[in-house]
Amino acid sequence: MDYLRDNPVGLGVSDTELQKILIDERMRCEHHKTNYQTLKAEHTRLQDEYTKAQHDLKRMLAEKQSVQDKFQLLLAELRGEMLDKTRELEELKMQVITPQKLEILRGQIQQELEVPMRERFSRLDEEVEKYRSDYNKLRYDYTFLKSESEHQKEAHMRILEENKIRYESEVITPQKLEILRGQIQQELEVPMRERFSRLDEEVEKYRSDYNKLRYDYTFLKSESEHQKEAHMRILEENKIRYESEISRLELDKEDLSNQLLSMDPSRDNKRVESLLREKAQLLQKLRSLEAEVAELRAERDNSGAQAENVQRIQVRQLAEAQAAVKSLEAEKQSLRLQLERFQKELQLSHEQNTQLTSKLHKAERELNTLTNSKEELKHSHKLEISNTKLEAARAKGEMERERDSLQSQVNGLQSDIEILKTTIERHKNHIAEKECELIRKVQAIREEEFQKLAAIQDEKQELENRVSDLEQQKAVQEAAGRSEQEQWEEKMRAMQVTEESAKKEAQNLRAKVQQQGLLLEDLEREKNENADLRQQNHDLQIQVTALSHSESNLHDANVKLREMLERMKEEIRNARSQAEKAQQEAEKVLEDRRIEWLEEKHKLQECSATLEEKYCQAKEKLQRAALAQKKRKTLNENKQKRLRDTIQLLEAKKEELEIEKSTLNK
Repeated sequence: MDYLRDNPVGLGVSDTELQKILIDERMRCEHHKTNYQTLKAEHTRLQDEYTKAQHDLKRMLAEKQSVQDKFQLLLAELRGEMLDKTRELEELKMQVITPQKLEILRGQIQQELEVPMRERFSRLDEEVEKYRSDYNKLRYDYTFLKSESEHQKEAHMRILEENKIRYESEVITPQKLEILRGQIQQELEVPMRERFSRLDEEVEKYRSDYNKLRYDYTFLKSESEHQKEAHMRILEENKIRYESEISRLELDKEDLSNQLLSMDPSRDNKRVESLLREKAQLLQKLRSLEAEVAELRAERDNSGAQAENVQRIQVRQLAEAQAAVKSLEAEKQSLRLQLERFQKELQLSHEQNTQLTSKLHKAERELNTLTNSKEELKHSHKLEISNTKLEAARAKGEMERERDSLQSQVNGLQSDIEILKTTIERHKNHIAEKECELIRKVQAIREEEFQKLAAIQDEKQELENRVSDLEQQKAVQEAAGRSEQEQWEEKMRAMQVTEESAKKEAQNLRAKVQQQGLLLEDLEREKNENADLRQQNHDLQIQVTALSHSESNLHDANVKLREMLERMKEEIRNARSQAEKAQQEAEKVLEDRRIEWLEEKHKLQECSATLEEKYCQAKEKLQRAALAQKKRKTLNENKQKRLRDTIQLLEAKKEELEIEKSTLNK
């Protein structure tokens, strides 16, 4: 009994120590859990920041690719517009001499020149037809190439869209960018360069043919002008000769009239003969003059037809020249508008370029800030990882020490539990024996009490019987009866006290049994708690291994992140250098295109000035030709009038001679 009284105190002390140890272990577990949760949250935050940085890098790469695509598209558009301008310039140069003008020139030269010139012009017509066919072929090739270039541009845009869609889902490395750039250059620039070189060769060939044709035209024009001057000189000489003959005939007429006035009759026969001879001569002259008049009439008709043809041709040429001048002015205005539009587009491209460079610098600054923040986060993460490592090592050592202490305590508790089990078994046996003894004692006491009660009942019955007999002895025997009653009451009280003490002992025994049961339950609970602690220790060891594994994974991820960051920095440097190179190339190309546009502008202005000068010269030539034609027409009309007058005079002379002959014959 004394051992049982002392043992619960020791068990209570061990319970408090176990509870303190369990509370400390729970606090340490909670601390480790909070550390693990913070580490896990920090790791997720770092992973989110890493994914965010990857998305930002992808977005910047996509923006860089879009900027490069825009630069390439602008470069291709500028090249296409430059080629269109060169083609339009070549078309303008080819359209300086139109087929209608060639037909008019051919008609003029055929009307004004002789057979070899006609043959030469026939050859020139054949060459012109060949050039026209070549021009039509070139125009067809130009339209075909334009449609093909549009198809290629559409295919290129489609390929670019497909590549953009495909590469948006992939990470584009600089090697892939270089390969794509090389493929695009091989697909687009090489065939376009070859085609443009072929077109340049054809344009140079057509330019040389055009220069040759223009040289032949100027040579033929100079020859036709020389022949016109020769014709004018011959006409002037014929005019002077005919005027001298007319003056001579007038002198002969005056001489003949004087001779008729001073004529002698004796000389009539001689005069008749001489007159007959003169008549024959005059008839011959008349026939020759009639032939000349017929020739002159034919020449007049031819010259009139030629003048009308020349006038019609000149009117048509003038109208065509005016239309060409109007078309050239319209083209000049359109070229000026296109030049202004190109200048505006160039300015817009410069502005876009500046905006893109500013965006690029801004993105670089953001990237630098992100890299700095990433380095800071990496440094802080390293510090936290080192701190967590130290804490984990310290916690691991403490947990191992606590585990050892707990293991020793558990072993001690197990030995105590074994001892307590043996004591409990012994106490159980002792309690069972005590209960049996108590039960026997209670039964014996109850039997004694029942016997006593029965005896008391009998005595009471006897006393009642005696009461009826001894009522008269009541007064005498009241004192004795009361004393006996008090004695029996004292006995009853003593029996009740003994019964209560027995009940108290039984209750104490039951309380001890319950206490032993509670101790057993506490031992079972402590055993379960020890098992839970072992499980928690095992879980903590698993968590420590998981933390070490996650720490190694974090270290590997940090190494990978560092390598990826270095690669990204290298890619960004390469992309920046490529963007700067592309920007410099684009600026250089834009400057070259601007210089070429200015040169083309000056060339077009010079061409328009030369065309205006040519138009003024052609207009002056046409005016001079019209004045010369009018002069020739008036000269021919005057010549015809004079010839008509001479014919009338000759007819009058003939009539006078016939009259004189008739008078002489009479």
